[in-house]
Amino acid sequence: MRCRGMRDLLPQEMARFRRVEASFRQVCEAWGYQEVRTPTIEHLWLFTSAGTLSPQMLGRVYSFLDWDGWSGERVVLRPDATISTARLYVEHMSHEPIARLYYVQNVFRFAEGDESREDWQCGVELIGDTQPLGDVELVLMGCETLQSLSLEPIEVRLSHPGLVRAVLAKAGFDAAQQLQLYDRILEGDLSALHEVEKRLPQAGTAIGLLLGGEGEGSAYLANIKSALLGSIPELANPADELLAVTAALEELGYRCQIAAALVRNFEYYTGPVFRFSLDGQEVGGGGRYDSLIDLVGGQGIAASGFALDLNALVELLAKKDDGPSRKAVNVLAAKADPKAVAAAFRAAAWLRRHGWPAQVSTADRALKSGWQLIVDGDSYSLAQDGSERAKQFGDLEEVVAALENDSEGETSGA
Repeated sequence: MRCRGMRDLLPQEMARFRRVEASFRQVCEAWGYQEVRTPTIEHLWLFTSAGTLSPQMLGRVYSFLDWDGWSGERVVLRPDATISTARLYVEHMSHEPIARLYYVQNVFRFAEGDESREDWQCGVELIGDTQPLGDVELVLMGCETLQSLSLEPIEVRLSHPGLVRAVLAKAGFDAAQQLQLYDRILEGDLSALHEVEKRLPQAGTAIGLLLGGEGEGSAYLANIKSALLGSIPELANPADELLAVTAALEELGYRCQIAAALVRNFEYYTGPVFRFSLDGQEVGGGGRYDSLIDLVGGQGIAASGFALDLNALVELLAKKDDGPSRKAVNVLAAKADPKAVAAAFRAAAWLRRHGWPAQVSTADRALKSGWQLIVDGDSYSLAQDGSERAKQFGDLEEVVAALENDSEGETSGA
């Protein structure tokens, strides 16, 4: 019996998993990114000493002692791929002015009940580029990956944690209070908005417009700036950074929603952040984290990244009607002698080279469903679903043509 929160991937799910993975890799390599992989086990201090994970996240890590002789050190199952990749960069690649890295790997986080505790991510980290070019690049890569999977329409939502920081700091809340208020705002707690509005009466109802609502693109940002810059001038820098990304994406034909409260790890990000959704379901996101490289022991450098939820994409692909997939052709030797068996294996290899999965079986193990090809010297008999009616062909090119032409997976019989 499998462990709670873990899941098996059956053959059809693995096929979709590999499809997402292949599309993601193709996009990344077309943009000049290189693949990396980090260890499943990392030191706990990597995530605690630098404060690189929120308190909520640290309460969900799987940690244990890794014994070494008489001493032991506490380690964790990797709960976050970005922090591990930042460590990899510091230890191996810090001499490179710009590193474009991607990975496909799992992360482990404790969850209640039967919720998933192992999640697979397709992630990208861009280390060394500057805002807004890097942020625009990452949003485009995420959209291209989803488009290559025919998963549309894509909703792109943008934000900047500096907007909320500026408002809460202006209202006089300390760092701990800001984190608590932000979480409440993210959960839709209207009383949190009222607490902020009471401390900033000069801003009027515009505080609720910013913290409690959303709007479309650069026009919405312009309204926010017009309504709030007079009373909260500290909003100018984050609003301008976000506007630079939004305007560039709009020029490229992407419509973006703007939300001040968007991401959970409020203290993790330092610049524009973004989320991708399909039919109302969030499937990934990321943002700028310029202080992270410094926190894990490197020199301060601009960095940003994103991750797509591979599990969610596999489930979405399962809901799409992509038509029947090619099932393996069951190739049978007409006789049991070595020459006939070898001919069957050669025929199966030929089919595979031409895009048709094929396997060789004995007559007593012939499948009762799908295609069945009997090889008898230079003669080929093709039937389906165990039917006694078969069509005769003189060469394998004719067999493949018949398979290709029968889009519904049925022979015409002979």
